[in-house]
Amino acid sequence: MPSSRSRPVDDAERRARLARRHRLAVDARATTVTDAARSLVCLHGTDPATIYLSARARVDGMTVADLDRDLYDERSLVKHLAMRRTLFVFPREALPFVQAGASNRVADTERRRLIRDVEKAGLFTDGEAWLRAAGDAVVDTLAGGEPASFTELRDALPLLAGAVTHGEGKSWGGPVSIGPRVLTVLSASGRIVRATNDGPWRASRNRWATTENWLGAPIEQVKADEGAAWLVAEWLRAFGPGTEADITWWMGSTLTTVRRALSALDVVEVDLDGATGYLLADDQDTVDPVAPWAALLPALDPTTMGWRERGWFLGPHKELLFDSNGNAGPTAWWDGRIVGGWWQDEDGQVVVHLLEDPGADARRALDAEAAALSEWLGGTRVLPRFPSPLAKQYA
Repeated sequence: MPSSRSRPVDDAERRARLARRHRLAVDARATTVTDAARSLVCLHGTDPATIYLSARARVDGMTVADLDRDLYDERSLVKHLAMRRTLFVFPREALPFVQAGASNRVADTERRRLIRDVEKAGLFTDGEAWLRAAGDAVVDTLAGGEPASFTELRDALPLLAGAVTHGEGKSWGGPVSIGPRVLTVLSASGRIVRATNDGPWRASRNRWATTENWLGAPIEQVKADEGAAWLVAEWLRAFGPGTEADITWWMGSTLTTVRRALSALDVVEVDLDGATGYLLADDQDTVDPVAPWAALLPALDPTTMGWRERGWFLGPHKELLFDSNGNAGPTAWWDGRIVGGWWQDEDGQVVVHLLEDPGADARRALDAEAAALSEWLGGTRVLPRFPSPLAKQYA
């Protein structure tokens, strides 16, 4: 339960916490990609390039091979569908709690939607029986061999064939294959995982494996409340202090679930400029300031996306850096605040666009970051799946 003690935590202290906890301060870098992911609870994986660019911003000297090793060889990191029906990259040891606290809920929602849609479309009279049979067929096919692509699974399993129509009469409407949705249900349920990738690092062409084959064992089962409490505690450790609204948004959960988790944890209330925030009771010491730092973070970076209420680091720039669905584009940071965005020109060089004047030191530091990122990319152009309105306007 929250303690009665309360102290103010101002924006400067929150930014110092962010710099250290998120491994963005110069003296707080992570030593491995897995350590960086642990520091943030997880890396955002919807856009495949984000995984690599987020890690590169936090691990000095990181290469594509370093992340590939953790994902595909060591398997200390695992791609998994979880909070807000979003793909993340989690440290392996987090999976039992993530599955119980977030993924099971996503799987249940996706399962019910798919059953409803195939029955409504007249593809199957008993959608539940079909989905059970299709899921078991996928798992059985993967159980004895190497990871397989969706195309290979579809060609081998007639139960994955068929499509339903969405958005009739709309410009974006059309038939949608039901096969990938079966894999979505199975992966959110923890039965299969995204294993190897047939594409380059900036593209997603997953091959699938059973969880037991890929990780050596099924995901351990824990109770839903235990999983939710673990997620809230980890978020507070990495992102705190934050409000109930912040945690509820990040979890993609209900306020009731978040409040139940907070009541099970040893937390304290703090004053966030008049709003009630929370910290873990063993993490309430005042944080010392950090030296000014610069960073160029990719679209959907976990730091940019980590809170619902972002005014203390985003300022007035939301409309130019976030799309209408709340997806963040690439951002330029100086000393704990977003001061602009970035993109690549036709030659692959990184271009920074400032939305305010952060001073000469900041401009020099961001120019140096742009040069370093350009060198790291080596001319490879990364087109974010969710470009910011700023980039659409100027790039």
